[in-house]
Amino acid sequence: MISPVKKVAALHDISSFGRSSLTVVIPILSSMGVYVCPIPTALLSTNTSYDSPYIADLTEHISPIIDHWRRLGISFDGIYSGFLGSPMQCEIVEQLIVDFKRDKQVVIVDPVLGDCGRLYESMDKSMVVSMRQLIRKAGIITPNLTEAQLLLGKEYNEKISIEEIKENLIRLSEFGPKIVVITGVLDSSKSTSYVVAYDKDTQHFWKVGCQYVPAEYPGAGDTFTSVLCGSILQGDSLPIALDMAVHFVYYGVKSTYGYQVDSREGILQERILNTLKMPSPITAELV
Repeated sequence: MISPVKKVAALHDISSFGRSSLTVVIPILSSMGVYVCPIPTALLSTNTSYDSPYIADLTEHISPIIDHWRRLGISFDGIYSGFLGSPMQCEIVEQLIVDFKRDKQVVIVDPVLGDCGRLYESMDKSMVVSMRQLIRKAGIITPNLTEAQLLLGKEYNEKISIEEIKENLIRLSEFGPKIVVITGVLDSSKSTSYVVAYDKDTQHFWKVGCQYVPAEYPGAGDTFTSVLCGSILQGDSLPIALDMAVHFVYYGVKSTYGYQVDSREGILQERILNTLKMPSPITAELV
């Protein structure tokens, strides 16, 4: 029987306070008409922008959930992973992708490792190695600039040229993904933030930019990848999905910045979720 809605298995952590990961993924994809089937990889008292959150590792619970799904014969239109806390969790997700594979399935891995040229405190080099293995099973990956360079074993370079970015995109696609998106790139004047994507099937490079807002919000990357995921599941082309994701994040960041609230709480998505049903500006350009 054909389901009237798309189903996505989402493997991310969940924070009890502060918008990020599953507390971002679920409302966004639900607003886009996607049924989210979550597996929390860790439970946090707050997101990690707060000092010393309580963290419960949920690794031991992941495989039993997957085993139950398998026994029930559940299938998914998409599989979407974000924060994974250990190499073992990477291996579990890799096996999930293999076991639940189906035709025309969207498999997205957001390889959460670090930002601003550094690994996150909870990450180490073993996670970089494990993530390199996991992305081989993905159809789409969405690393930020730091994560892209970590995956490639390169020194962090904030002042990277568009030609170098294109070279990195091709090299990352050689791991296996058909679509690679690098986020969080600033132009030389630091006035524009943009993402650059590569579609291996068409060999096209796409670039979408927006005005840079001098603020950082946890969960912005989760927001971007969730909208991208929902848009592609709806049947949108890559440039349209990129436009929708970039402009939704921009609108959210600018709106939240205007309220001058505690940035650690994340983007005020409750104020802007309705905009996902509105037409997005068409600004994606071939590069």
